[in-house]
Amino acid sequence: MSLQKFVPTPKFEEYRETFKDFFIMDRREDGVLLVQAHTLGGPIQLSVENHRALGQMLKVIGADPENEVVILTGSGEEFMMESDPEGFALETEDMAHWAYEYAYKDGRINVSSLVNDLEVPTIGLMNGPGFHSEIVLMCDITLAAEEAVIFDLHFDIGSVPADGIHTAFQELLGTKRAAYALLTGEAITAQRALEYGLVNEVVPRDRLIARGYQIADHIMSQPRVTRRLTTQIVRRPWKRRLTEDLDGGFGIQMFAHVAKQKSIHGEEHIRSTVDYVRDGRRNNFDPGSVAAGPQ
Repeated sequence: MSLQKFVPTPKFEEYRETFKDFFIMDRREDGVLLVQAHTLGGPIQLSVENHRALGQMLKVIGADPENEVVILTGSGEEFMMESDPEGFALETEDMAHWAYEYAYKDGRINVSSLVNDLEVPTIGLMNGPGFHSEIVLMCDITLAAEEAVIFDLHFDIGSVPADGIHTAFQELLGTKRAAYALLTGEAITAQRALEYGLVNEVVPRDRLIARGYQIADHIMSQPRVTRRLTTQIVRRPWKRRLTEDLDGGFGIQMFAHVAKQKSIHGEEHIRSTVDYVRDGRRNNFDPGSVAAGPQ
């Protein structure tokens, strides 16, 4: 008998309770885990607190060997279109501290954990329009609701788009399309996202989770080792991309953040940027354009 025992692994019943204010979790007996991010039961409202909770949650579920497939999604009819009105008060109080803690450390952990800490297949469900879509775009398989709109608002609110969304866009869209999307705030509809290769399928919102489970069932039809080692193969492009530019990108964004010496994540800034998405415009600066474009 060994002189030492294994350190206990995380228990689902315990961490489901720990993260309940940020994520609703449900796990089937076969280990397929559904994680729905929320704010007060509705769509995600960005804050320092839920930003940190994402990376913490990913590391914990990744350390639980009973999780076999992870389905990540949001709640309600939108993915993330608002910020918590007081969600960046801590950042405003001590910019130098939170530029590192929030903008650099937590952000890097969020993106890295999604790729490196989950040893199982992941399925991302974009349940509606929203920013910070890298959370679902960098999953192994991504589905979008018909109403989903993907866009990045960093540049339009005076920030540098280098905290993970640039990684997702450059890897999936290519250099030219990514540059256009990041510099113009292009609103990419679900159908356009399918054509561009950002997502794998577009389905009605009321069937989104059911379709995620269908794909999970297919994945679960193969042996555990096959599932997990196949994940390592399909993740290799993401791992290369993160190694090449994740830390540097975050460093550039953090420098710009500190140089401005004020928070740019306030609700009023984000609201003014997402209005054009709700208005059906393709770009923030072109009120006459149509979000969907030619079909």
